[in-house]
Amino acid sequence: MVTTLPGTTIEVSTVEVGTSRRMFDGIFATGGITLSQVSVMTGLEPHVVQNWVKRGFVSSPVKRMYSKNQFARIVIINMLRESLHLDRICTLLGYLNGCLNDESDDVIGDSELYHMYTDLIAEGGGMILDSESVRDAAEAVAATYTEPVPGAKRRLVKILQVMANAHYASLSRRRAEELLSQLDY
Repeated sequence: MVTTLPGTTIEVSTVEVGTSRRMFDGIFATGGITLSQVSVMTGLEPHVVQNWVKRGFVSSPVKRMYSKNQFARIVIINMLRESLHLDRICTLLGYLNGCLNDESDDVIGDSELYHMYTDLIAEGGGMILDSESVRDAAEAVAATYTEPVPGAKRRLVKILQVMANAHYASLSRRRAEELLSQLDY
């Protein structure tokens, strides 16, 4: 069975702990990636990504190249927008990392946040978990995180819980759409 990494068009056999990390390491082995590569790997039109940069959701690329953290931010926004409004996604990311287009105030890099999120989903085996299980899985994934400021780990765990629940909401919505399309008339 082939699936994709959440928020991307990148096909993988399964989403396991460490899958996104390995994929990102390969993609960014030679440095940054271009807007056209971002577009292909996310399924987003280039103007959408440029609009997010213009609106300050993502920092500007350097020499037209997107970094690992910028790409991860784009992927995170892309996957969460299936379940959350863009303003709520910005509030969520700002809760953890302050100003969205300034990486210097981040308590965790966006690529590391994305890796923790995909690891959390992998830990759940792709199944929808109850609230307590999501919290426990988020705490387990964040266990090795060293907080640069007091309270950062607590905020990270909360953000991971929101992200996981948004993921489960989008899975449920897709399943409902599938079932709806199979109705007999």
